[in-house]
Amino acid sequence: METETLPKSYLADSEREGLTQNGIYLAESMAAGDAGDEETAWQWLSYAVVPAHALKSLKTLRGAEFIREKGLRTETAQAEYGENWLDEN
Repeated sequence: METETLPKSYLADSEREGLTQNGIYLAESMAAGDAGDEETAWQWLSYAVVPAHALKSLKTLRGAEFIREKGLRTETAQAEYGENWLDEN
C-alpha cells in the first residue's frame, strides 16, 4: 500500500495535541498561510472538510474552477445545496 506524502508541516507536535484530524488540516493550512506559503496552505485545506457555507462563499469570490483547481473537498456543499451546486449559478 502506498502512503500519501502530506504537505510541509508548519505545526509543532505540541500544537497538534488535542486537535481532531480535520482540525490539524485547518491549523496546518492557517500556519502555512501565516508563513506566507500560500500553495501549501491550499494543499492542507484540500484535506479538510470545509463547511458548506464557506465553500459557497469561496465559489462566489473565486469561482467554481478555483475550487476544482485547489482540489477542495465539496461533500458538505453537495449535501447542503445539491450534487450540481458547483455548476449552478
